[in-house]
Amino acid sequence: FFKKDALQRELLDVNELVREMIVLLRHEAIRHSISIRTELAENVPMVLADRVQLQQVFMNLMLNGFDAIKDSNRGDELTIRSEICDGQLLISVRDTGLGLPAGQEAERVFDTFFTTKGNGTGMGLPISRSIIESHGGRLWATGVSGMGATFQFTLPTAFVAAAA
Repeated sequence: FFKKDALQRELLDVNELVREMIVLLRHEAIRHSISIRTELAENVPMVLADRVQLQQVFMNLMLNGFDAIKDSNRGDELTIRSEICDGQLLISVRDTGLGLPAGQEAERVFDTFFTTKGNGTGMGLPISRSIIESHGGRLWATGVSGMGATFQFTLPTAFVAAAA
């Protein structure tokens, strides 16, 4: 799991990867009465990425969202969105849960071993950030305590030249 191997990069349709992760985590969402909504842009460019590592990022962000939602009384929806922004693919995972700690504490969620969950290890978000950065992207969070959180990441798109 933590072994440093060479990335197995391939051209990926991130929207398709999102759909696969929703199928994989559907039972967990149903168990907690959480609906998953998608707002996936059409015809997004492919990305050159390691499938397993991006699955790991999605799984972490989605399960964190589920945990935040089930611990709150605010709502029951996780929204995953894709769009093109400044030539990069922008993915957002937004929950209706507890939100982020106030002020400077919000960035601490990416510190190794920092957790806001009673059973958390504080490893998921730092690993996710490291994965996204190794793919040339950036991962960050926004949100207001008690009002939900949005985790966003960018990935460079892969422009494939047509064969001559």
